Amino acid sequence: MIDDKFKIFAGSGYPELAQRICTYLGVEVGGAKLGRFSDGEIYFQILENVRGADVFVVQTCADPVDQHLVELLLMIDAFKRASAWRVTAVVPYYAYARQDRKDKPRVPISAKLVADLLETAGASRALTLDLHAPQIQGYFNVPVDHLYASPVLVEYFKHRKLQNVTVVSPDAGGVERARAFAKKLDAPLAIVDKRRVDVDVSEVMHLIGEVRGRQALVIDDIIDTAGTLVKTAEALLKEGATEVFAACTHPVLSGPAVERLCNSAISEVVVTDSLPLCEAARKVSKIKVLSVAELLARGIRSIHEETSISELFI
Repeated sequence: MIDDKFKIFAGSGYPELAQRICTYLGVEVGGAKLGRFSDGEIYFQILENVRGADVFVVQTCADPVDQHLVELLLMIDAFKRASAWRVTAVVPYYAYARQDRKDKPRVPISAKLVADLLETAGASRALTLDLHAPQIQGYFNVPVDHLYASPVLVEYFKHRKLQNVTVVSPDAGGVERARAFAKKLDAPLAIVDKRRVDVDVSEVMHLIGEVRGRQALVIDDIIDTAGTLVKTAEALLKEGATEVFAACTHPVLSGPAVERLCNSAISEVVVTDSLPLCEAARKVSKIKVLSVAELLARGIRSIHEETSISELFI
């Protein structure tokens, strides 16, 4: 049972998602004032007593990412200074996760830096969804509950009843994610050997696995510019796939992504509401949005009640 010391507050990254989570849990979004000083700096004030409370701050790092990240840090700091018992950062889309190691000379490990910032601000723990690299959990010195959207996506595709489907990983880094998805759908796995030639530019090299005469389901954690996804779909169709579907957790959809998806041969792109869709994407009929609000709400409830979240991975 939820008690009066349980409170959820929302940043401006995606307040609608926070409201869906609160609706599922039967609580109201906490009262707070979020604004701007005349020079553009963020102003935040809590409008209710949180002393001794178990506080959850829901803030997905949507565009503009830097603004929403700084906003999250300021909110956490405010709750810590207001004597909240515990502050959990609920970050469905974890920003700066794509630089998670030094794979080139003189680059930052930005995923580690963001973890340090959250801890320094006063986060007691974090709840996140489909990290770009699971090892990012180890960058924190506080507990991290890492949920996966796969139960939501798998349930959808089970009802979709695709015929002779092969699950495809668009690169070697996503093989573990795609393999788990394939196992749940009782489907074979294929891998696209991809070489990245620039930050947002990749080239499809060749396909490992069999897709000829089969439907292909491409699984990824993020669709950003959609360049990789569209090239993967083209390669799969060239190899004899009859139809291509795609699914991801985080629909970043920046730059030419929406136009590329519209002009591609992909039949359907299934995403979650970990991020708000841009206006252009909301008008595209082939983009289907599934909600992870219940999944996140159950995770939040488990943290508050100190119960296991392992059932959420089934």
